[in-house]
Amino acid sequence: MTRLPLATIALALIASSVSAQSTQAWRAHDPERPKPPVVTPAETLGQPPSDAIVLFDGSNLDQWSGPDGQPAGWAIRDGYMETAPGAGPLLTRRAFGDAQLHIEFATPSRVQGAGQGRGNSGVILMGLYEVQVLDSYENLTYADGQAAAIYGQYPPLVNASRAPGAWQTYDIVFRRPRFGADTRITSPARLTVFHNGVLVQDAEPLWGPTTWLQHLAYKRHPDTLPLVLQDHDNPVRYRNIWIRPLGDIARPGGLASASTTVIVPTAVLRAYAGNYAMPNGDPVGTIRLTGGRLTLLMPGSPRERELVLVPITRDRFHLLHTAGTVAFTRSGRETTMRLRFAEIDRVGTRR
Repeated sequence: MTRLPLATIALALIASSVSAQSTQAWRAHDPERPKPPVVTPAETLGQPPSDAIVLFDGSNLDQWSGPDGQPAGWAIRDGYMETAPGAGPLLTRRAFGDAQLHIEFATPSRVQGAGQGRGNSGVILMGLYEVQVLDSYENLTYADGQAAAIYGQYPPLVNASRAPGAWQTYDIVFRRPRFGADTRITSPARLTVFHNGVLVQDAEPLWGPTTWLQHLAYKRHPDTLPLVLQDHDNPVRYRNIWIRPLGDIARPGGLASASTTVIVPTAVLRAYAGNYAMPNGDPVGTIRLTGGRLTLLMPGSPRERELVLVPITRDRFHLLHTAGTVAFTRSGRETTMRLRFAEIDRVGTRR
C-alpha cells in the first residue's frame, strides 16, 4: 500500500532528464543502421549484466538513504536487508526513469496477521508507481492489493507467490510517463512485471500515481526520480537489487523506400528479365518485367514476395524497401546479374 508522503519525498529530490534518441526511416537490412551496444549477460540467471547498476549486493546501503536524505536505517544481515521498526522507506541516492529492475524479497516465514497485514511492503518506481509486495500465499485480500499488483489499479494476471519465508523475484520493466509542453500527459507510465519468472503485468498503462483509497491524476514531474522501497511495519527482506536505466526507444520514422532517379527504356528492362544462376547451377534469382518495372524473385520465395527494383542508372537498381542493389552487365549475348543485400553477394548468369 502506498502512503501519500512518499510521492512528496520523491518529488522533492533533484532529477536529471533522459534525452530522446533521434529516429529516421530505414530500409530493411541497411548495414549503416546503428548497431545495439554490447552487453555481457551474467553467467547465473538473475545476476546483474555488465551494464547494470548494483543497488544492493548484500554488503552495504551506500546506494540508499532514508527520508529527507537521512542515513538508511534498515538492518543488514546474511546478505539481505530488512525493514526496521520506525526506520521509514529507503530511497535510492540516484534518480531513475525508464528502467529494467531486478529485485528479490522474502516475507516473514512466521505468519502473523492477514490480508494487507502479512508481509506488506512495496517497490515504488519513481516514488510514485508501486508494485505491491505482500505475502499472498494462501492469503486473501483485495485483488489490486495482492503481491505483484500495480497497487490500486491492476491485479496480477496470476498469483505466482511462493510460501512465506521463501525468496521471490520481481523483474520489472518500467516506462515513465511523457508530458507535453502544456504539461498534459502524452503517454502514460507502463509496467511489465515478471513474478518468480511468470508474466503477471503486461505493459499495463497506469491511470496515474498509485495510492490508497483514491485515484490520482498525472501531474508533471521530473523525468527521473528515486526508486523507493516501502516500510509498512512488516519485517520484509530484500537482496540482489540491480537496475538498468533504459533510454527512449528509438523507433524508425517509417518504412524507407528508394527513389527513382532515371527512366530506363522498356526495351532495356526487358533485356534483363530471366532466370539467373551461379556457375554451379545454384539459382540466384528471377527477374521479371511487370507493369513497366523490374521485380526480383528470390529462390524459394512465393510469387507475392517479389521485390521491386528502382533504377539508379540504366544497369544498376536499388531494392525498393531493402538496402541492397542489383547490377547487370551485358557482354555479347550474355547477361550477368550481381545481387548484393544484407550478407548476400551473389553473381549469376542468365540461363
